[in-house]
Amino acid sequence: MVMIDSFKKLRIVFMGTPEFAVASLDALVNAGCNIVGIITAPDKQAGRGLQLQQSAVKKYAVKNNLHTLQPEKLKNPAFIEALKELKADVQAVVAFRMLPEIVWNMPPLGTINVHGSLLPQYRGAAPINWAVINGEKYTGVTTFKLQQEIDTGNILLLEKIAIEENDNAGTVHDKLKEVGAALLVKTIRLLADGQLKEIPQQNIVGEIKHAPKLFTETGNIDWNKNVEEIYNLIRGLSPYPGACTKLHNKSLKIFAVEKLLEKPEITAGTIKTDEKNFLQFAATDGFINVNLLQLEGKKKMEIKEFLRGYRFPKH
Repeated sequence: MVMIDSFKKLRIVFMGTPEFAVASLDALVNAGCNIVGIITAPDKQAGRGLQLQQSAVKKYAVKNNLHTLQPEKLKNPAFIEALKELKADVQAVVAFRMLPEIVWNMPPLGTINVHGSLLPQYRGAAPINWAVINGEKYTGVTTFKLQQEIDTGNILLLEKIAIEENDNAGTVHDKLKEVGAALLVKTIRLLADGQLKEIPQQNIVGEIKHAPKLFTETGNIDWNKNVEEIYNLIRGLSPYPGACTKLHNKSLKIFAVEKLLEKPEITAGTIKTDEKNFLQFAATDGFINVNLLQLEGKKKMEIKEFLRGYRFPKH
């Protein structure tokens, strides 16, 4: 007689919405976990034809015949009842919305969240972006037990990764997506075996950096800062939503750049270009050489393609 290990017996409800969450869900499925339900965002209208679009997690769930619930409101009595009927031992949450206590406190083994930072650092909605914007050399993934205040629950496991000089928020996101998926499987395996030790976040001392939601003004480039700070802001907001400046009174988003550390002889924010191959903005201690950009009303372009079609004002 073959014994099924405790890890595969656990009844797991998975909650998530974007592509980042799909990696974790797929890792649980491939590990042989018993996924009894998926909770994801409702389908929403998008695009020119306002067609109903499914979340990345919903698409995965449909493809893999996983039972799915898509509540508009997480306190809806009908949803709460449907969730109870799944009889989850544990819930796993990856890139979902804030849960009410009636939801996160429901399963006997609690609710595990995967967060894209080394908690307690970078609690909040945009941990990957802010780690890059702040010029961090390392970040990572934390699994922790959900409790009332956002991102403050007891830490279960952490895994650290390097942020390389040429990384942007997109490349760090993709690394953490895979690291987080493996860490969630490891966390649930140790939970099933009763081998997890919880670490209260208040036991970790030191300055806490936060990761608030990104707003339009977050991306406004201040050319009176140094090259390093501007470079970090641009890569921290790439590939989305993009750092912003003005080019001849039109809004310009910048996505990929190089640093040129040579003392500029022109005012910060002034452009230098040959109108064919390069476009540079002066900062306080050098230049930002633009490689990928998007002018208001236009598509995203490589610099040479952009310069071929752009008409500079004649003075």
